[in-house]
Amino acid sequence: MSSGEAREGGKRPVHRDTTASLDGAKVELFATAAARLGVAIARGEPLARHTTFRIGGPADLWATVNDQDQLRGLADLAAESSIPTAIVGGGSNVLVSDAGVRGLLIANRTRDSDMQMGERGTAGRLVAESGVALAGLARWTIREGWAGLEWAVSVPGTVGGAVIGNAGAHGGCIADNLAWASVAYPGHAPRRLARAELGFTYRSSVLKQQPCAALASPDRLAGRITEAVSPGPVVLAAAFELQPGESTELAGRAERYLARRRETQPTEPSAGSIFRNPAGDYAGRLIEAVGLKGHRCGGAQVSPRHANFIVNTGAASAADVLALMTLIQRRVFEQSGITLTPEIVLLGDWSGQE
Repeated sequence: MSSGEAREGGKRPVHRDTTASLDGAKVELFATAAARLGVAIARGEPLARHTTFRIGGPADLWATVNDQDQLRGLADLAAESSIPTAIVGGGSNVLVSDAGVRGLLIANRTRDSDMQMGERGTAGRLVAESGVALAGLARWTIREGWAGLEWAVSVPGTVGGAVIGNAGAHGGCIADNLAWASVAYPGHAPRRLARAELGFTYRSSVLKQQPCAALASPDRLAGRITEAVSPGPVVLAAAFELQPGESTELAGRAERYLARRRETQPTEPSAGSIFRNPAGDYAGRLIEAVGLKGHRCGGAQVSPRHANFIVNTGAASAADVLALMTLIQRRVFEQSGITLTPEIVLLGDWSGQE
């Protein structure tokens, strides 16, 4: 691909009715069983409205779950029905293809949390369901005087996705405070996995290596493109060990983090950081060094404010973003020999993309 082709944009989206590819009788039985769980199944739900990128075609089937029983039950039903399934939380850190997602996409809205306090002056344990917004959880801990999650006050997404990807910012990450995560495999009882069992590394965990909740194998873009196949291990909840702190001091620290984000990161729709930082360097610096800061591909642009963000300037397609990511990887590799690995998940049907 030439840079000229990149400026023109990727292949334009072709939206088509794909629900016919699913067995109609099977879907009806699945929807009836889901209704018994209190879950409604929608067809052809546009996904752009559900992602922070504001990009993405329709999901064949769409469902919103509000508690752990619904989340587990629906994942089990989908597996029993052989309906391809993936799970999303807040819609950040994901690029949905223009063709959309084949099968079922579950929107996780499980949002309960509970603070289990120890004796006065000792550590407390905060248990949060996987659909809780991470930034909102961080703000609550600050108000209540619990230290440990201030770094997350500027991080989009939900607890479940943060655990899977070991989310982090400002020198902190999920692995720093996680005590355990409750994880369920379809058809099996939940298990509590301790921090050591989750195999945390930079922006990753053992859960990210498995076909779990919008995860995939490393075969495209030196990263991950996934067709929804099975929800695999589903994160239900997580527990964090927190220390007593002074609310005023914690709030001041959080405000400094937020101010830095406002100064250095774009406000336009994006998925967050596009590439992982390679060892000993920064993806943004490498992208800027090859002259691609501000570069456009159709409606997608490398942010002029931070080169490791691609923003939707108003009418970007997933094809535009994919073309720009491919160009970035090629240019950076040609100049530095470094292959940038995507941090975002590419979800859906990419069969028409080259």
